[in-house]
Amino acid sequence: MPPPEGGAPAEPSGGGARAPGSPGFRPLGERTRYEGWRISLVEATFAAPDGTVFTRDVVRHPGAVAVVPLTADGAVVLVRQYRGALDRELLEIPAGTRDVDGEPPEQTARRELEEEAGVRAGRLRLLGSVYNTPGFCDEETLLYLAQDLEPGEPLRHGDEERYLEVVEVPLHDAVRLVATGQVVDAQTVLGLLLARDVLEGRWPQATPGAPPR
Repeated sequence: MPPPEGGAPAEPSGGGARAPGSPGFRPLGERTRYEGWRISLVEATFAAPDGTVFTRDVVRHPGAVAVVPLTADGAVVLVRQYRGALDRELLEIPAGTRDVDGEPPEQTARRELEEEAGVRAGRLRLLGSVYNTPGFCDEETLLYLAQDLEPGEPLRHGDEERYLEVVEVPLHDAVRLVATGQVVDAQTVLGLLLARDVLEGRWPQATPGAPPR
């Protein structure tokens, strides 16, 4: 995420995360254990700074986008959809996988927003980027704020999306749903809080340190 207003964030006492390719831990290779439609599971081998060799199960993911769509009257357009991994419905911001080769992430965000929520963004602003579960997965999600919304044409894929429900909630009420545990999807929590702070002037324009993959 970008640093808060007032300068660069303080570096952790341990020196912070090492940049890819810097001295320290080194990736030695990996073997694919499972290849799915969107993700793959690999057994990755690494060398520690002292030369110790170890393996980890790693999920490879093409990355994703998630969009906070804000109406002219300050409501957030959310979607309620079933998540089989949890066997429950979740209230989320529109999102999708970056599974179209060569498609710029902003274009993916615009497409997913229209497909899921049925609205087009007149303006799209990058809020930040996050690694969802870096302990075992390389998925990076880019978070956007969409404004100047216009009606679009929904195009929903998959059995879950056929039953998807679009819900409009005032932004501050949506943030309260985070506090009460009614919104628990991680990228939705982050997106709502970042959007609130941006709109209140408490968060700068995002400037990611490296271009998205």
